[in-house]
Amino acid sequence: MIALAVFDLDGTLVDSQQDLANAANALVRELGGSRLPDADVVAMVGEGAAVLVRRVLAAAALDPETSGALPRFLELYDDRLIENTAPYAGIPAVLEELRSRVPLAVLTNKPQQVTDRLLGALDLSRYFAHVIGGDTDLGRKPEPGGLLRLCAGAGAAPADTVMVGDSSIDLETALRAGTRIVLTSYGFGYRFPRAPPYPTASTPAEILRRLR
Repeated sequence: MIALAVFDLDGTLVDSQQDLANAANALVRELGGSRLPDADVVAMVGEGAAVLVRRVLAAAALDPETSGALPRFLELYDDRLIENTAPYAGIPAVLEELRSRVPLAVLTNKPQQVTDRLLGALDLSRYFAHVIGGDTDLGRKPEPGGLLRLCAGAGAAPADTVMVGDSSIDLETALRAGTRIVLTSYGFGYRFPRAPPYPTASTPAEILRRLR
């Protein structure tokens, strides 16, 4: 039995890669650097905005500790938050079916305020009882604190909880917390050198089959 399903955001629920790349490159240009390939920026996503900014600036031969770079990136990203970002095809239907069967939550390394705004703008907030961003005192994934807090809040044992995510960060988080895992291979964070020995969903619809 599954008592709780916890979803990652970027690369699992929504395809946000273009807006993230555009915001990062807008910051690079403001600081005098040359635009990075979108794919290079997307490959740096997954461990929170602060890590992304440092990686992007270093890749652009700029000072990764540039004062004010993180808040400026968040401003630039906020301006572009849903220009191209949208739920993956089929995600709303999956969430609609799941929420009648099991509590749903979100655990992301995106800042809380940005996460809440994005979910609201895309009409996804209504599916989730709890949402934890990456800038709380619980720490960012792969630290298990956020996932364990969600389990406790839902009254669900970790062994009866499933983390649904696209990256090695999500996998490590689940392993540390002692939950199950479903990996979304359609997500842009899915970059395993070989197929991991865990349930995988190649489409949003397949998440339902895996959770059954």
